Amino acid sequence: MKHRVLVVEDNPLNRELLCDWLDAEGYEVVSAEGLKTARAAIEHQPPQIVLLDIQLGADDGLSLVSWMREQQGLRSVPVIAVTAQAMVVEQNRILMAGCNACICKPLDFKQLSNQLCRWLAVTAG
Repeated sequence: MKHRVLVVEDNPLNRELLCDWLDAEGYEVVSAEGLKTARAAIEHQPPQIVLLDIQLGADDGLSLVSWMREQQGLRSVPVIAVTAQAMVVEQNRILMAGCNACICKPLDFKQLSNQLCRWLAVTAG
């Protein structure tokens, strides 16, 4: 069974690159360009893991994390933040907001692969 990954990224090129890489790695990929489409995708069929851009235009991606942590069936879904915010204080804020991990852009795909494996193994029990 393929793991279902939701990619929330407002930049079309970044979203396509990430989705293509995940697809090539054997994941089932669903993408959303913003908070509204991300929530709709989650409500339609919850993913096993979410890759979340923190800065979604005028929207703060962390509001999606807050919403997920309030939902009984979504609390344990891992969220990996994907952000251009490289400062440690910003990464700490992201983790304190409920994300399980934080990866800085430009993406290191080996690091991303390690984080995906780590958090999918945790949720598998």
